[in-house]
Amino acid sequence: MTKEQKFFKVLQDIFIGAEIEGQGGFINLMKIKSNYYKKIEELLRKDIEDALKKYPSFREELFDKLYDFFHRYFSESGSIYFNSTPFHNNIYEKVYTDDRDVILFWKTRMLYYVKTDRIFRSMPIEIPINPSSTKEDTSILKFYFDATNIENKKANEKRDLIYELQEVKEDKTIVFNVYYSEQGRVTKTDDILKELKKKNITIDEETLERAFRIFEK
Repeated sequence: MTKEQKFFKVLQDIFIGAEIEGQGGFINLMKIKSNYYKKIEELLRKDIEDALKKYPSFREELFDKLYDFFHRYFSESGSIYFNSTPFHNNIYEKVYTDDRDVILFWKTRMLYYVKTDRIFRSMPIEIPINPSSTKEDTSILKFYFDATNIENKKANEKRDLIYELQEVKEDKTIVFNVYYSEQGRVTKTDDILKELKKKNITIDEETLERAFRIFEK
């Protein structure tokens, strides 16, 4: 993958994320956001090409710096954050002056900070699976995440999500209840996979975790 491809991939991951299927107001907003990004990407590509006409040899270095910035300073939700800072890169700068030996300040000192939080909504998600399988419903795995039981967090407390299998509908849609973890509770992935197997749905842990990640994103 070239540096140019890596840059546009990380940009798309930040502002679009995984594709979400289904209906509803929130789903429609996500689709509008995706279509909007595609138009912005076209304009961005044109501006970059116009700027590089005078400096074609700068192309690789430009995309390398763009990728490094967005990959390091933006979280998956698009917020400014130290998303990936290697240990050998200090997160502060040393500035020497006449009257002081060393002044330390964060690299984000001139950037705006907006307090954000994740607000979860119930939504359907569809994930393609192995087309070589012989089952009739193997082309798409359907999930539905019921977030009605998620309560708003207090202050800035950090709480993980846990998933509990609710039911498997007649059309093989796998329905999960979603909660905030309390008293160290975790998602019992092995139990979920065993229960799905009893209902003639065989998926691996990686696919299940992928569905969870898409919902959280």
